[in-house]
Amino acid sequence: MPLFTPTIVFERITCITPEFLGARGLRALILDVDNTLTAHGSQELPPDVAAWLDTMRAAGVKLTIASNNMPGRVAPFAKRVGLEYQAFCCKPSPFGLRRARRAMGVSRREVALVGDQIFTDALGANLYGIPVLLVQPMQQDTKATIRLKRALEKPVLARYYKKGGRVHGKEEDRNPPDA
Repeated sequence: MPLFTPTIVFERITCITPEFLGARGLRALILDVDNTLTAHGSQELPPDVAAWLDTMRAAGVKLTIASNNMPGRVAPFAKRVGLEYQAFCCKPSPFGLRRARRAMGVSRREVALVGDQIFTDALGANLYGIPVLLVQPMQQDTKATIRLKRALEKPVLARYYKKGGRVHGKEEDRNPPDA
């Protein structure tokens, strides 16, 4: 499996269901923050994502945050949403993901990473040997460095779609976005 390729692409984090996870033997999710759970830099959780977290908790799915951000950004957000966290994970290095997985007490085959970036989240999960559930970013990126990364992600996503990958969401046969 190519190191940059996502396992599955979802329209939004809220499209991932407990049934989807259960069918794949996944009992835990490691969650990115910016453009995955909330808008970049925001401390506010969108209502539909809050409801999704409640659904996952009710289904017994273990959840934790693993972010490359510093504790000053991650800790207040994690506390607000009621999740444990690992900050300054240095993704794509797998070490922060390993800390997050161990803190949840699950095996690698029972956990997946949910994130929005190919070169941090997908690469990190693939290096660690866990599935990556890539979500489309919640909002357009304003930082030049992230916009550059998004441009570089396009060929990777184009290969994913060319090999039959698709965006999973509310409409199961959704066409891929322009990659």
